[in-house]
Amino acid sequence: MKPWVVGSRPSERYPLWTRANVGEVFPDPVAPLSFSLVMAEDTELAWRDALVRMGAFTYDEFDPDNMETVGVFGGYCYLNAQVTRILGERAPGLSAQAMDDLFYGAQPGVPPYEPSPGDQNEARTADLAKTFEWAMSVQELERPALDAKRIAGLRAARPELENLSNEALWAYSKGIALANHRRLFGEHIFTTFVATVPVGAVTQICAAVGRPADALRVIQGVGDVASAAPSLAMWEMGRMIAADRELTAAFDAGVAGVLDRVRGLGEAGQRFLAAFDAFLYEFGCRGPNEWESRCHTWETKPELALAAIDRMRLAPDSAAPAAKNAELAAERERVTQEIAAMLAGDPQTQGLFLAAARAARVFQAGRERTKTNNIRMIHEMRMAMHTVGRRMVAAGHLEEEGDYAFLLADEVDDWLQHPAKYVDTIAERKALYHVYNALQEPFVFWGEIPDPATWPKKADVAFEPAKPGDVLQGYQGCAGKATGRARVVLDPLDPRGLEPGDILVAPITDPSWTPLFVPAAAVVVDVGAAQSHAMIVSRELGIPCVPSVTNATKRIPDGATIAVDGDAGTVTVLALP
Repeated sequence: MKPWVVGSRPSERYPLWTRANVGEVFPDPVAPLSFSLVMAEDTELAWRDALVRMGAFTYDEFDPDNMETVGVFGGYCYLNAQVTRILGERAPGLSAQAMDDLFYGAQPGVPPYEPSPGDQNEARTADLAKTFEWAMSVQELERPALDAKRIAGLRAARPELENLSNEALWAYSKGIALANHRRLFGEHIFTTFVATVPVGAVTQICAAVGRPADALRVIQGVGDVASAAPSLAMWEMGRMIAADRELTAAFDAGVAGVLDRVRGLGEAGQRFLAAFDAFLYEFGCRGPNEWESRCHTWETKPELALAAIDRMRLAPDSAAPAAKNAELAAERERVTQEIAAMLAGDPQTQGLFLAAARAARVFQAGRERTKTNNIRMIHEMRMAMHTVGRRMVAAGHLEEEGDYAFLLADEVDDWLQHPAKYVDTIAERKALYHVYNALQEPFVFWGEIPDPATWPKKADVAFEPAKPGDVLQGYQGCAGKATGRARVVLDPLDPRGLEPGDILVAPITDPSWTPLFVPAAAVVVDVGAAQSHAMIVSRELGIPCVPSVTNATKRIPDGATIAVDGDAGTVTVLALP
């Protein structure tokens, strides 16, 4: 079988690799342009920067000539779970198992941690302790906020792309990546890892006082979570539709062509269009597989956002996410004070708990802000390169506007001058992409990844359907319980009639899916963990959520009646459709 266009070599020092967590943000094979432009060097270096900044590692613990924190094997992106486990073992109060639970969830085939020489390091533990002390005292995160302002400025200064030459558009896009990616991504990884500290402390203290399920309640309803903000804006547009007969009729006719129908309406239609334009300006960077510049987002394909708004408009007013967030915040404060009162006889632990509860909220919001900063930066690249792509489609040199991403970074300049020369190359790589995308990649591997020629096709992998009475185990994601009809959705553009009160069963938990959470009574996802992006968002929107229910989309029949228990992390099948 022909190898994928780009890839990395396994690490001898850190041999455990997993698709957990990264499979949510890179669900498909990695595009050659993404890998060659930033991933092979800047992404790897950014990850190392974050680990060194924390004090967890030194630069000389990594191979200078090989990717060791993140890699691409058989076309798919993998994270090095061994590095994360060593971080957990070196960190005061954490462990390899704690890191598995926070980031990777309950997935099969993950071998237990076995210590190796060098995993323990007193100097690194001491440096981590200093970082943790800082994390528990921090009141706000300045760098993510400053980066957000810089990236907002980049969006505000976006040039008139149609007026630029293809060469200028590529220079603009490449310049954005090379100037920003390493710094922004390093900040995201640093914030993500440090966020485990207060969350871990809250979890341990809640367990010690006999209230383990309340750990998630202590960190819910944070507010100011960037990944939740689009859902709030979508909800308001959904209310506009529900309150107007003409807008309702326009959406009743289907998402396809709805903007054209709305343009023909009166004042209500103009208000909606103005609100939607403002929404796309602020949140148009979001979408499935949003880390890949070749993929569509809400701005390049508005139907993706309109499909979610269409589902929200059907929900009752009681489902308003802002109201739910306020309820969650009130419950958070109540639970926090109850547990603090239980610790009144131990002022030191009580102070630690209250500091951890505050810091956990700060870093959760910070994590989502740092991710959004990266996504907004990538989107500016996307808008420039999609402009090139549309021109190449019109000239007959590309099949789709995102196909430029099947080129390597050092091929783009020549392609712009001689596009006909690369037509066959792009077509061959795109065909190979579809071959790899049809294969079921290993979830985890140790050492060398199995030959992709031995991987089964995704369509051929059979799973035993769940039966009434079966309890599917996942992880706690967002507290609460709900019973309803399962609606299995595999494509956010096609919510398949998701109705208010239904339980959304989805394959991944990327935040671009979270607007579909709002009209649902609960959410079940195949992958994810307590600290994955969408779990944080679900705790803002007040949606009971159970992540890491292995193969839920394949085992739960569409239309089955199921009960979701976000506190226990379980899904019970009550009746088949």
